Amino acid sequence: MRHALKGRKFNRNTGQRTALLKSLVTALVKHEQIKTTLPKAKDLRPIVEKLVTVAKENTLANRRYLLAFLNGNHQSVERLLNHLGPRFKERPGGYTRILKAGFRHGDMAPMAVIEFIDRDLTAKGTDSGPVEYVETEQSAE
Repeated sequence: MRHALKGRKFNRNTGQRTALLKSLVTALVKHEQIKTTLPKAKDLRPIVEKLVTVAKENTLANRRYLLAFLNGNHQSVERLLNHLGPRFKERPGGYTRILKAGFRHGDMAPMAVIEFIDRDLTAKGTDSGPVEYVETEQSAE
């Protein structure tokens, strides 16, 4: 019996499953919209919602928590803390939506699009790397 067992196994062992979900979280934070299978999107939603809730407050403890969860992916943590957290500051929850997107041709798996509410339309498909700061030389006279 599966009493109080949460989540799906996706025919993977624990390490592969956590790596899969963490990479989906990273992709969703980076592009703000991804297309995946419906069961993966349904399992991804609570993880992303909790991370955005943590990112609402930019504290050192929250930064370290996010870095530990995302395996030291600084770009995703910066995007969570600087863009997504402040964007959803006043919202009490429900930061993502899942839209059904038909079936995959190869195996007829149900597909879905998971995206952030009020997403940035320019973020999809871009490779938003770290921001480069250019120091300007001031002439010392």
